[in-house]
Amino acid sequence: MRSIWKGTVSFGLVSIGVKLYSATEERDVSFHQVRRTDGSRIRYKRVAEADGEEVAYSDIAKGFELPDGETVILTDSDFADLPLPTAKTVDVLQFVPIDQIDPIYFAKSYFLEPEKGALKPYVLLRDALADSGMAGLVKVAIRNREQLATLRVRDGVIVLETMIWPDEVREASFPILDEDVDLRPQERSMADSLVASMAGDFDPAQYTDDYRAALQEVIDAKIAGREVVESTTAPAPGNVVDLMTALRASVDAAKRNRGEDGSSEAPATDKPVAKAAPAKAAAKPAAKAAAKRAPAKKAAPAKKTAAAKTPAKAKAAPAKKVAARKTA
Repeated sequence: MRSIWKGTVSFGLVSIGVKLYSATEERDVSFHQVRRTDGSRIRYKRVAEADGEEVAYSDIAKGFELPDGETVILTDSDFADLPLPTAKTVDVLQFVPIDQIDPIYFAKSYFLEPEKGALKPYVLLRDALADSGMAGLVKVAIRNREQLATLRVRDGVIVLETMIWPDEVREASFPILDEDVDLRPQERSMADSLVASMAGDFDPAQYTDDYRAALQEVIDAKIAGREVVESTTAPAPGNVVDLMTALRASVDAAKRNRGEDGSSEAPATDKPVAKAAPAKAAAKPAAKAAAKRAPAKKAAPAKKTAAAKTPAKAKAAPAKKVAARKTA
């Protein structure tokens, strides 16, 4: 790595000479603009709007346009004369709890490496930050721009996180969020179950840039002259009709991904749903009453059987009359 800034971190009366390195880098696939027919590079020229003449980079200055259309021209010497005490010195202004800093303020991360002879005060500040759980709030000027920043510890190295200013954070104003939304207790419970089933420790190494990998396959296919086959593994989008069904299916899928039983039952609900419980209790006496009535239904066929035997006696009567006639 190549350092992009050298200066001093002032920690009370202790000064620490440091070098600044970019802690992150973009790994996107880069392209050039070319002519479609032959791949010839497209070049851009810096031309003056007034006459169309090309302007050398050394002749380019910065202009600030006034409301009336006039332009104030600022050169490199104007920027060099600006009073920037933080250009080479980083003063720790305050120590604040890390969890009090909204991540929306963070802009870019830099590693701080101690200069020779500054190792001991560097380790002193590093260990003090790590033990306290605090972040050092500082001001620093990088590329002629003063920024708020924090000092924290990551893997034994002090990291400087540049921040945006509070007036650079936009206000989130969405009137639709002011509307009343009726969420059923079952939906809330199922959403909580979904969060619990998908919970885990953060491990960024398990995630990859699938788009970049697919784009690289397209480039490799072009190089090899192969036909590029479109992937058909992506699920087809569908409309969510029932929120509870979608939540339950999401919980089941999350459990299957963890190797657990994918069947989910409706979770316990809030008090509004608990009111339905007495109905189940009332069903038990009704079941007992039905059980008592059951024998009465079985007795009905018995009466029919007795009735069926009655005709048999009636048939026997004529037989006695015949016997009497023989005796006579």
